[in-house]
Amino acid sequence: MAKTIKIPKMVKIVVIGFALYFAAAALILQMYQADPENMSWQERETFNLKQIGRLDLGISKGDVIRLLGSPDISEGKAVSDDAEVLVLFYRTHHVKSDGVTTRDECTPLLFKNDKLIAWGADAYSDYQSF
Repeated sequence: MAKTIKIPKMVKIVVIGFALYFAAAALILQMYQADPENMSWQERETFNLKQIGRLDLGISKGDVIRLLGSPDISEGKAVSDDAEVLVLFYRTHHVKSDGVTTRDECTPLLFKNDKLIAWGADAYSDYQSF
């Protein structure tokens, strides 16, 4: 005859509580969307660096803005009747604590006709040559 082990009621409650906690935490982590607009400047720099590192050439300007939020600085110009060039600057590295975000604290993203064609230090010099 096999003996059955009786588990105390308190142990069952604790186990169920931990299971519910981990399920809720996993659901929150899965569903959470970072909002760059509500981050501190330090968090946003880290977020921007991470997300810019995941970009692919050819992604649309709208997709970049949905991913990174509004740019810190932007510039644009028409280079011909059918071509527009735009640079969106996203803050990625702190230089000076003056409360003002400048181009040297940002990573430029260069778009031509709303498609990402370059980013990084050379992107802005490319823009200036158009």
